[in-house]
Amino acid sequence: MHCEACTLYLRSEEFDAWLAALKDKVGRARIIHRIRAAEAGNFGDCEPVGEGVSEMRIHVGPGYRLYYMRRGKVIYLLLLGGDKSGRKRDIKRALEMARTLKREKIP
Repeated sequence: MHCEACTLYLRSEEFDAWLAALKDKVGRARIIHRIRAAEAGNFGDCEPVGEGVSEMRIHVGPGYRLYYMRRGKVIYLLLLGGDKSGRKRDIKRALEMARTLKREKIP
């Protein structure tokens, strides 16, 4: 099926490990639901944090945050996940990951 409005999300190993380790089952379900909504074009509450990285905010539990960057027209890379308590650290790490991906031209 060809769909011009469809979006593809790729996930970093770090993001997958964070999501798999998340003990909050309701939070994990909301995060997955939010990713699926974004894949359909509904990004919801998002803000840029710099250098092409944006923060997707999920208002449940401790306030989950997903950090992502866009590559091409329809590919988004989920770099990292966290919550409000580690926001500064998570943004710094997401920016580092984005710089590495840009330098290495991945994907």
